[in-house]
Amino acid sequence: MPTHTFQLNGTRVTVDVADDVRLLWVLRDILGVTGPKYGCGLNVCKACTSHINGKAFNPCSVPVSQIKDSDEITTIEGLPATVGADLHPMQEAWLEEDVAQCGFCQPGQIMAAVALVHKVRAEGRQITDEDLDGLRNICRCGTYPRIRTAIKKAAQNM
Repeated sequence: MPTHTFQLNGTRVTVDVADDVRLLWVLRDILGVTGPKYGCGLNVCKACTSHINGKAFNPCSVPVSQIKDSDEITTIEGLPATVGADLHPMQEAWLEEDVAQCGFCQPGQIMAAVALVHKVRAEGRQITDEDLDGLRNICRCGTYPRIRTAIKKAAQNM
């Protein structure tokens, strides 16, 4: 079986798995990283949203063979380490705004929100309602107003 090596939450990992296995299953079933959730497996619901080299992506849609040795994958479990704290400012805002109900989509929501704030900052501007409208992570509980408030609050602290 082929081996695949990459950085995961700051640690170099190597897995023996077929090239066509989606990264989400590598993370969850082989490496035991369960923050990215399986929702649809089709890159639609975005429950598995993680970061690859600092940008949001959905590991359910990426075969492990497309992950390079130099790629850094960050999941919700590794997000606090990116700021050297127990919780990332986005996670803190999520708690302060009481966003989660069932919590299933929250890791993907948070990871997408962090990537959005970084993108907007790199463009030298503040986050707008139009930016928030562009997030396509599905929340079955419908906590979108609290999600939007938390993202705006966290953006001020990031």
